[in-house]
Amino acid sequence: MIEIDDKIVSLDILREGFCCDLGQCKGICCVEGDSGAPLDIDEVDILEQEWDNYAPYMTEEGRRAVEEQGFMVVDVDGDYTTPLVDNAACAYAFEENGITFCAIERAYREGKCSFLKPISCHLYPIRVTRFRNGSMGLNYHRWAVCGSARECGKRLGVPVYRGLKEPITRAFGEEFYHQLEMAEDMLKDMK
Repeated sequence: MIEIDDKIVSLDILREGFCCDLGQCKGICCVEGDSGAPLDIDEVDILEQEWDNYAPYMTEEGRRAVEEQGFMVVDVDGDYTTPLVDNAACAYAFEENGITFCAIERAYREGKCSFLKPISCHLYPIRVTRFRNGSMGLNYHRWAVCGSARECGKRLGVPVYRGLKEPITRAFGEEFYHQLEMAEDMLKDMK
């Protein structure tokens, strides 16, 4: 672990390979699991405000799940998460040509929505833990469904954080990303 500002960062984020490979995994991370994607409380309000903009991209089942369950649910751990369709796919997911995508992100990319998608989805496989003292832990979450992403990242020489430049910058700023680059260089120098 290293400390950058108020963040404790797992060294695996700098050392382990990871590069999403949708052609292989088919977006299964939006379908598998025992609860939805973690949400920050402010994201729930944004999801409600942007509903009319991204709802047309959702499946009928997804829209119904949101209407019945709300824009978020509380999981067994007491965390806010996205609602699910039949305890499987995220309500905000849709399938196209055999690959699962995020309806919110599609609406954003097409200029229909101002919200990209929940930051936990964008940052995955980095999971953020918030501590009582205000600091954060950034950990690398290994999930079997992302095996192809680990193989792709290793093959291409792309560590987790480099594959996640856009979401890391979105969440923590360019300076923090630059500090991750410097930390990687220091690790290489220590070998």
